[in-house]
Amino acid sequence: MRINVVFLKAISVVCFAFIPAAAFAQELSTDPQGSGVVVNAMRWMQGTLLGTVATVAAVIAIASVGLLMLTGRINWRHGGVVILGCFILFGAASIVAGIQSAATVSGGG
Repeated sequence: MRINVVFLKAISVVCFAFIPAAAFAQELSTDPQGSGVVVNAMRWMQGTLLGTVATVAAVIAIASVGLLMLTGRINWRHGGVVILGCFILFGAASIVAGIQSAATVSGGG
């Protein structure tokens, strides 16, 4: 039992030694070298998912779920989840910006 406690203390000291390095790695504001293709692909995917295609799909989903809710063929909870999902999908950029600004204010950096 004594060996396990000493081993756990040694592991925790080693883990805590690397925490500041991980925090500094997150402050990198530019993209890493060679990631241009991946970044461009993600921007294309974001534009596609949040553009006209997503708007049309969300309108159709909310209209059909609303009709199913009104006729009693779908539970109100499931309909609410669909509508909440649309709000989260289209509000994701604002949500992330709010979390980042709150983390910056509380983190002091």
